[in-house]
Amino acid sequence: MLKVVKFGGSSLASAEQFARVKAIVESDPDRKVVVVSAPGKRFKEDNKVTDLLYICHAHIKYNASFDDVFEDIAERYRQIAAGCGLKQDLEAEFAAMKQTMNKAASVDYIVSRGEYLNAKLMAEYLGYTFIDSKDWLFFNYDGKVDFEKSYATLHELFAHAKRAVIPGFYGSMADGDIKTFSRGGSDVSGAIAAAALEADAYENWTDVSGILMADPRIVENPRPIEQVTFSELRELSYMGADVLHEETVFPVRQKNIPLYIKNTNEPAARGTLILEDFETESEEDKKRFVTGITGRKHYSILTLTKARMNSEPGFIRHALKIVEKYGVIVEHITSSIDSFSMVVSTAKVESCLHDMTEELQTVLSPDRIKVDHGISLVAVVGRRMASNVGVSGRLFATLGACDINIRMIEQGADEINIIIGVQDRDFKKTIRVLYDSFT
Repeated sequence: MLKVVKFGGSSLASAEQFARVKAIVESDPDRKVVVVSAPGKRFKEDNKVTDLLYICHAHIKYNASFDDVFEDIAERYRQIAAGCGLKQDLEAEFAAMKQTMNKAASVDYIVSRGEYLNAKLMAEYLGYTFIDSKDWLFFNYDGKVDFEKSYATLHELFAHAKRAVIPGFYGSMADGDIKTFSRGGSDVSGAIAAAALEADAYENWTDVSGILMADPRIVENPRPIEQVTFSELRELSYMGADVLHEETVFPVRQKNIPLYIKNTNEPAARGTLILEDFETESEEDKKRFVTGITGRKHYSILTLTKARMNSEPGFIRHALKIVEKYGVIVEHITSSIDSFSMVVSTAKVESCLHDMTEELQTVLSPDRIKVDHGISLVAVVGRRMASNVGVSGRLFATLGACDINIRMIEQGADEINIIIGVQDRDFKKTIRVLYDSFT
């Protein structure tokens, strides 16, 4: 068997955490590929190494000295190396790195060095081969991963290595320049590595014991989710469940590789298993038809009203083309005979709202355009909702009884989610009352 295991920043923040990771890896000989993030926070007021590297880039950009920040970064790695008894020539690494950190260096290159150095240390600590992600994870010029080339290259490199440590978060463009994913992208690196090597399992180790039914900052002690499908995970991640980078799902789902969410600090905890579907489920899981409740704040609703809109061919299509022109993504659409609404991110529409609504008015001549800000979207996700009668009715009744006004409602075509729009002020209250009602 072959398992690809990825450890997040909090799992690698110190020498003590390195020791935990080593114990986990060595407890299972099938854990042959280890993907690492840069060191995260050791305590609440601490800094993530990646954040410090972004600060270095900002200092370089504005011709300010970054020596003090760089020294803080270097000291983090020195402490890890000393605590683990490593012989890595870090000073040579720091000198080479600092020499390349100038205005000609891209921000992607600079921030990728956090994962690079951590992987070098972990490779020595485990006695594994270091495989630099720039040598196998390739991006096309459009910024998308070249999966075919990446898969073939890693497969060949690993055939010689047998056991490897790989830095997450970055790869390289066709011209050799470093290219990073968005924040949290080490999850994606691990998933791509698992798919490339057709692993038997992909384990994502973090600081929580699996995915929870709701945000613990909103709901006290929410239940863990022991099993979730890739479709449900995709909905939960997109709508705000902050456990995995949302792009993680695709590579492992395509290969139907089981994905586990585990806790580095509680390795014996069951965690969460993600698969395409489940042949067997516990009786408790069968009774619980809602898998999770999550959401996001700060949306706006643009509503266009026009008499006999339904008899005007292409009205909605033309409206969407205008919105697209301004680079605004429409998250959801609801419609009636004489009106339709588009839900968009407030942050993305703020700078162009006036020009965009003017163009909508000029091109489509609606009777009215109404814009409502301060909207939150809350998603109720569950693969068994479609087969259970009365879910929507129960949802409406629960929110109505708690004086929460619903501004929008939409159910996905595959019926695994119901999304409701409420006022931002009711966001946390909505999640709490729905959690209490459905658990």
